[in-house]
Amino acid sequence: MNTNNQNMEFCILGCGRLGISLAVFLSRQGFIPKAFSSKTYESAQKAVGCAGKGQAYENSVDAVKTCNLVFITTPDTLIESVCEKISNEGGFGNDSIVYHLSGALSSSILESAKKRGAKIGSIHPLQAFAPYDSGQKSPFKGINISLEGDADAIELGKEIVNALKANSFTIPTAAKTLYHASAVVASNYLVTLEHFALELLKEADLSEENAYEILEPLIMGTLSNIKARGSINALTGPVARGDDEIVSRHLSDIDRKLPQFSDLYRLLGKYTLDITAASSDNSDGISDDAHRKLANLFNF
Repeated sequence: MNTNNQNMEFCILGCGRLGISLAVFLSRQGFIPKAFSSKTYESAQKAVGCAGKGQAYENSVDAVKTCNLVFITTPDTLIESVCEKISNEGGFGNDSIVYHLSGALSSSILESAKKRGAKIGSIHPLQAFAPYDSGQKSPFKGINISLEGDADAIELGKEIVNALKANSFTIPTAAKTLYHASAVVASNYLVTLEHFALELLKEADLSEENAYEILEPLIMGTLSNIKARGSINALTGPVARGDDEIVSRHLSDIDRKLPQFSDLYRLLGKYTLDITAASSDNSDGISDDAHRKLANLFNF
């Protein structure tokens, strides 16, 4: 597909944080916001105001019929039904390219559009979006954005991502769920893990503010080590050393003072013990005795 993104018109369905940001920053790169539709007409009008171009529509089918490039930026639970409604009412045709921006769902939920001749795909920015502010810098610049779907949709998607000054990578459609699970672990569960660490320091009579300041260099240093050496070889600490006595003391205090975290510590320890065995920095491995004692400690 040879496309010229200059003067390429597009439609946004779902005028929340992501939909508005996409419209604004695509328009600054030569794409033309043509139509907006949302749950409420007022939201669509707000999007027009932010983008500085386009028209608000009460009916999503009318909006889609104005151009061939369509972004469905509704909540995940609405994407498929919105697509089906438009498909059933003749909104998509052979020249249509339809994307959704969900991280958890694949382009297969746009199958109703594909049956009408449209090319389908998903574009997922690995970024959290704040409400649009007229003075903000682009939230897309420099981030990573996944693409999957039909070949033509992926090709145009690369041009879209490039225009947003972001980095694109493609994944198989069947892998979308695992991809999203990875993002959840890396972001959401990292918050949970650091909350656990902060709670331990608070129990040690440190304020939450001081606790984070104490841990921040360690956190950032660990992330740097993972980037430089990989997750397996970045591992340090008592499990990597086979120090079952220290781990036993940890568990004794956690069980007594913060028992709500006991199972989490044991579960993390269990998988950390597996990583230790795979580390090239620990080619000789910890002793069989230490491994056995640690494995017993991590049993629920």
